[in-house]
Amino acid sequence: MIRSMLYATDLGLYAPYVMQHALALARTFEAELYVVHAVEPMGLFAESVLQSYLDEQALNEFHRQGLNTVMANIERRVLDSFREELGEGQQDLKLIRSVRVFQGDPSQVILEQAAKLSVDLLIVGSHCQGASAETPLGRTAARVLQLARVPVYLVPLVQRRRQGEA
Repeated sequence: MIRSMLYATDLGLYAPYVMQHALALARTFEAELYVVHAVEPMGLFAESVLQSYLDEQALNEFHRQGLNTVMANIERRVLDSFREELGEGQQDLKLIRSVRVFQGDPSQVILEQAAKLSVDLLIVGSHCQGASAETPLGRTAARVLQLARVPVYLVPLVQRRRQGEA
């Protein structure tokens, strides 16, 4: 029985397409839907640039407050995109229990949240927005499929791209 699901979004071009699958499954199973997005940690170059312009106290404050602000803005963006995409179907928003943004490796964030929330199903797109049509499975999707302890509903984006390009 599927009572709760975790939809991992990359906020890419095909995120609304994957979201429609997640919402349809939530309606079908009358399940709670959690949404998660992972922000990759800041790279060494960006960190070194910040260190060259900010003293240690300002840098610590940036990490504490700036990151929280960025995460909150992304969460708001996800909810706004859902509202925009759903239009008349606003009742589907009630299926969503939470939208959370975390910093870290995407596959690790997804798997940690799936365990923490004890979800029964993971929903992911087959590959990220930057992958080519020749790449059938992205790094995050592959890791989630390999390591997930619950079933994974994988939305194939290669076929969607090819249909859209034709």
